[in-house]
Amino acid sequence: MGDLEIRAAVTGDLPAIVAMLADDPLGAQRESPDDLSPYRTALERLSADPNQRLVVAVREGRVVGTLQLTIVPGLSRRGATRSIIEGVRVHADERGSGLGTRFIEWAIEESRRENCQLVQLTSDNSRTDAHRFYERLGFVASHVGFKLQL
Repeated sequence: MGDLEIRAAVTGDLPAIVAMLADDPLGAQRESPDDLSPYRTALERLSADPNQRLVVAVREGRVVGTLQLTIVPGLSRRGATRSIIEGVRVHADERGSGLGTRFIEWAIEESRRENCQLVQLTSDNSRTDAHRFYERLGFVASHVGFKLQL
């Protein structure tokens, strides 16, 4: 994987992060790469929350991936802590390089360090390639997810 570094995202990473979020049919409809102000506000909130990890993958000084990991203390499952993986994106130039696998492995290890008993994620129904990717990594499509747009 070369000189890949996974580190906390900083404000200077936002243009690259938002560009990756917008670089697919779903993201193109819901992201606004031309206006970074809401993303700056969100990054400030994420950075202030000890249960949030917004990270980037950097290769040769260039942001090539991003993901968010949320640690969720819980009462169910005998007080289990779980983690949620969200917003996984790999730059188009890096797809197929193993970066996605490395990212998910990082998130799983970080979840173990936080004593999580469960790692979960959701993936839009239309992302069938992503579903196969997560299944290859051991994730099981065990639940049906629901969302309510507010």
